[in-house]
Amino acid sequence: MTSAPSTPTAAALTVIQVAVSDPRVRPLLRELGDEYSARYGKDAHAELARCPDEEFTPSHGGVLLLLLERGETVAGGAFRRYDATTAELKRIWTHSAHRRRGLARRVVAELEREAVGRGYHRIHLTTGPRQPEARALYLAAGYTPLFDTEADPETIGPLPFEKHLERSPR
Repeated sequence: MTSAPSTPTAAALTVIQVAVSDPRVRPLLRELGDEYSARYGKDAHAELARCPDEEFTPSHGGVLLLLLERGETVAGGAFRRYDATTAELKRIWTHSAHRRRGLARRVVAELEREAVGRGYHRIHLTTGPRQPEARALYLAAGYTPLFDTEADPETIGPLPFEKHLERSPR
């Protein structure tokens, strides 16, 4: 009999900011590429390489965060500058052995917090039509779909979302 994965406690998780070249990012990029290739039938590793790594650095208005549990990379995600007031979420990922624990939601919340801290007022993102779990994540996290949610996702293409960020009172 298997038990449900445990929910991580805040103390057990560490959020770190890293460069795309950090070796702890490799599982994220490898699994994302493999999963996208399986879902869409083409080599998605090239799609991941479409965005230059420097777009995910603070000097270019971006960030890449990893969520570590006992030193192991269990989830991650990034944003890059979309325009002067908007960040674009990219590469939201949870390690295949750690899914269904709320880790992706935690990554999205951390990215939102970082975006606010960097002066962004809005987040934009797209997810693929064959990623119903990503669609559900963004809807549950308060993102507004910029597409007809009743339409067949395959007829839409990439599914765009947005969220207006609220500044925390100091």
